[in-house]
Amino acid sequence: MPSGHTQQDTEYGRPAGPRPLAPMPFDVEATFPELTGTAREVTLLYPRAGQPGPHDSSIGGPLLWPADEPWPMCTEADHYKPLAAPVGPEPVAMLPVLQLYARDVPGLVFPLGTDLLQILWCPLVHHGGQYAAKPRLHWRSTVLTAEGAVAEDPPRPHTVEEDYLPRPCTVSPTPAVEYPNWDLPDELSELLRERFEVMEEERGYDYCEVATTQQSKVGGYPGWTQPPDWPDCTGCGTHMDHLLSVTASEPGRGRWLPLDDRARQGGPAVPSWQAEADPDVLDVFGHGMDLGDLGGMYFFVCRACPDTPYTHRYDC
Repeated sequence: MPSGHTQQDTEYGRPAGPRPLAPMPFDVEATFPELTGTAREVTLLYPRAGQPGPHDSSIGGPLLWPADEPWPMCTEADHYKPLAAPVGPEPVAMLPVLQLYARDVPGLVFPLGTDLLQILWCPLVHHGGQYAAKPRLHWRSTVLTAEGAVAEDPPRPHTVEEDYLPRPCTVSPTPAVEYPNWDLPDELSELLRERFEVMEEERGYDYCEVATTQQSKVGGYPGWTQPPDWPDCTGCGTHMDHLLSVTASEPGRGRWLPLDDRARQGGPAVPSWQAEADPDVLDVFGHGMDLGDLGGMYFFVCRACPDTPYTHRYDC
């Protein structure tokens, strides 16, 4: 068994608590003073294939669902599977995508009276400008929901687009700090580009590899793979906050790979930005969704409005 993994870790892919990470290999703001004040706290989720239950935070796991609330069904006429026969008029059951308990993600701000966040989506492609799964978000009270929680399994969709079907994963919410990547203003990005390249030549690592993250996470910066598309609230016009990202990318190497997922070294220590994953645990990494190759779904909320409206963006 690889060093640092318990039997439970290896069998279920369910590490306990936050994952141990290597420190940032350089002082970002001392090296690039122009980035002073751009650091953001982020909680990295590190989904691993496992057997989560309704009382666990998870990606793709079962939800704690109130008995008096019907399971959501998508009845939109325009959902479809590319290169497949039409779906037909039968409603499609929505899929559990993410569940987070406040106890597990201290950095996540919940609306007053709630401590449970749930996201589901219709696992088909929808029109409307984004051509992706269509999500729905719920804030709940654990106590009120658990009092009459459904015991049986929810309905399953009669058809799915495989790219939007997550395998059940436990998560290990891990606090960290990251800096902007795509969200750097164009002028600043242009100004720093040459200095980023010099640093890579001199030190062997790239700024984006060690200071920015592109993985499933809460807070921080969206894991954009395309130019940023930040939404404004349709109710009050406020620039919305990034709530979380569900992305296709999970680190299998490098600085953001947890220390206890790394291959054991028989020789000199490998720098954190060159670390490789232990092949014995690599197959449990991630939720298994392609999300347009290496893209993701990014969720935003407006905390200025009392009902905490949300929206999403998708890129690939």
